[in-house]
Amino acid sequence: MIQLVLMSIFFSLSWLSIAAQTPSPSALNPKLPTLFVVGDSTANNNANGAQGWGEPFIAYFDAAKINVLNRARAGRSSRTFITEGLWDKVLSEMKAGDFVLIQFGHNDGGPLNTDRARGSLPGLGEETREVVMPSGKNEVVHTYGWYLRRLVNDTKAKGATPILLSLTVRNIWNEGRVELGSGKFGEWAAATAKSEGVAFVDLTTIVADQYEKLGETSVRELFATDHTHTSPKGAELNAASVVAGLKALKNHPLARYFLKRYVVTQAVRPSQRGCPTGDPGLARTLNAIRSSQTNSLRYAELRRQYFQRSV
Repeated sequence: MIQLVLMSIFFSLSWLSIAAQTPSPSALNPKLPTLFVVGDSTANNNANGAQGWGEPFIAYFDAAKINVLNRARAGRSSRTFITEGLWDKVLSEMKAGDFVLIQFGHNDGGPLNTDRARGSLPGLGEETREVVMPSGKNEVVHTYGWYLRRLVNDTKAKGATPILLSLTVRNIWNEGRVELGSGKFGEWAAATAKSEGVAFVDLTTIVADQYEKLGETSVRELFATDHTHTSPKGAELNAASVVAGLKALKNHPLARYFLKRYVVTQAVRPSQRGCPTGDPGLARTLNAIRSSQTNSLRYAELRRQYFQRSV
């Protein structure tokens, strides 16, 4: 299991809102490296009170050191992000020394050529299937693993660094345990990262651990109108979880680009399936979140007491 690193900002869900906007291309510094986020609506979504984690994620980085671009697009799968030309657009912006966070899977399990026609074949192999699309055109559909490898290898060819992420967690519970992702996409993403020699962030486990500490009732406010798309508070937790996973990567070059005020606390190793153990400050803070709607001052005090923050 990966080592989880928890930041001071990680649990500021009830009293702190991170305001972040994707910078316009004219505001980007071409002399700096760029960190791209590519994925679906769980990373980029502002409809019906929802928000994707890619927006608050931007605020963790020092804009004087790195550009951060959220290029995720709602409704896309690993397949359609490529076939619709969205990936080519990212490649046209990419240069040597950049970084790309890649997260797909929520939409890859759909139909191949009916409805929204965005599904990929399951698995990691080289098998294909030719289908007739609703437009009448033929398309050769590949496996989920094939599309991930395409994204990873295209990124490497540009001299940039790809990082694969497992899925965000849906608000689906069974006997007090939250669902650990849809299908086997997290497992396939991890296997692809290993085979291609790139970094992998087990976001599913990181987020699920936090949800189960908070409990089903408290987690409800982290979602908007359905069980997949987070509210702004939920987006903040997911963004902080991504940062926790990135900071846990051994000797990872992104570490130098975080704002100094987001100081990591002690590392926490998760149990085989459950919540992190070994940090009493974390347990107290999570308990405070549960009651933060009625006692936010106590939560803020606990946060100051148990988490360090640079000045």
